[in-house]
Amino acid sequence: MSHAGQVLLINPTITQRSRARFPLSIMTMAAALEPQFESTLIDGNLDRNAVATAAAAAASGKFTAAGITVMGGPQVATAIEMSRALRAARPDLPIVWGGYFPSLYPDVALNNDYVDYVVRGQGEETLRELLAALRTQSPAVDAIGGLAFRRDGRVVRNTERLFSARHVAPRLRYDLLPDPRDYLVKTFLGARTAAHQAALGCRFRCTFCGVAAMFRGGTALPPAQRLDDELGYLRRVIGADSIQFYDHNFFDREVDMVPLLEVLAHHELPWWCYARADALVNLSEESWRLVRKSRLRMAYIGAETPNDKLLRSIRKGTRSDQTLEVAELCRRHGVIPELSFMVAPPEDPEGETERTFDFIRQVKRVNPQAEIIVYIYTPLPPGSVPDAARLALTPLRDLHGRAVEFPRTPEEWTERRWVDYACHADAPWMSDRLRKRVHDFVTVLRCRFPTVQDTRSPAWAKTALRTLAGWRYSLRRYDRPWELHASQNLIGLLDPRVSSI
Repeated sequence: MSHAGQVLLINPTITQRSRARFPLSIMTMAAALEPQFESTLIDGNLDRNAVATAAAAAASGKFTAAGITVMGGPQVATAIEMSRALRAARPDLPIVWGGYFPSLYPDVALNNDYVDYVVRGQGEETLRELLAALRTQSPAVDAIGGLAFRRDGRVVRNTERLFSARHVAPRLRYDLLPDPRDYLVKTFLGARTAAHQAALGCRFRCTFCGVAAMFRGGTALPPAQRLDDELGYLRRVIGADSIQFYDHNFFDREVDMVPLLEVLAHHELPWWCYARADALVNLSEESWRLVRKSRLRMAYIGAETPNDKLLRSIRKGTRSDQTLEVAELCRRHGVIPELSFMVAPPEDPEGETERTFDFIRQVKRVNPQAEIIVYIYTPLPPGSVPDAARLALTPLRDLHGRAVEFPRTPEEWTERRWVDYACHADAPWMSDRLRKRVHDFVTVLRCRFPTVQDTRSPAWAKTALRTLAGWRYSLRRYDRPWELHASQNLIGLLDPRVSSI
């Protein structure tokens, strides 16, 4: 019999141990479930025996349920392995998946024999109510908003749960981790960079974005005092000297951001965050003063494409001229813009890709320090996009004109082509020629402008790469850069698409 009030929260392996960041999703959930439920956290990024650790914990019989957070991409495979081990160790233990993958694909996540429940979207209240029902052995789960489960061979989706700002306030439970200092890593920001999330959600509804599908336009910022307390703990107690913010959109409405900028200006810890071009270009001079004092080093900005028509169709809400404006604005204020672009969209993939390459060169002329990230445009399946029926989205078709059929089981999502799709690394409508063209352009660009985020490669190696790639970049000769492939592999140049900072 399970001990009342005990829940096992698991973050399956998704990266190397040296790149592990705080498992913010399960830490946030643990804080939100208190005081009704006590959480035991297992992080597969740090515990390389996490599957055995979790199986032993399940076999102890003291937990009401096991909650597993699952991102799309490489974490799906480790989540499957974890779930199967839990099922074998204790067949009656309810297994709950939450996070982006099951929120986007609840029917897929339940199409197996190792997941009992799926928590969709913001999950704090949904999981709390489910745990309460399981603790009392009550079958009354039909009224729990945001929950999905199987019954009589079919998937039951309860009503959607509205976004709530109530769960931004609780302090994270760093004491539930074996040693929080293990999550401090060396980056270009500092020797001991900590990850943190202040705000939740995003009020924009881009059709390609998992955040939009998960939070459906909801967003909530933390009280300034909570951010001050968290930064104080990270700095004074565990010794962090810089912060990487995983907020989905750190700069939202300026009036709401000013109190948080004042906190950051007080702490003066170098920081990195996600931002939008339109938000930054509209900041007042006083807010930019706070940004400079706070020591913002880099802002990751989704530029996406120079095609304003495409920007409107994906509901991005920004314009290409704002991308150029923010590049110049960041240059003046000492902030490095890390601009991400999505190439090879389904309509005219080759033409749009070449126009994006030309626009990237224009950005680099405006601000040579601008960091460029190139992804493949892989939109969400229409069924995962909020308001998909109203938007009348064009069906996705592969290179041969056939309708793209997305996976129906978690196991299918672990196939290489679908992991690449989830990670914006490949798409069914790309030709081999275009795939190689993108790869070659990115190689030349990365070597001509080595990222400032690479703290491992020596200065002489970066200088050599710049020189070696210079003529190719100047003459737009991107094809078959064999000498650059060999050189960057020898040097081990960091790829921000894989490791960020």
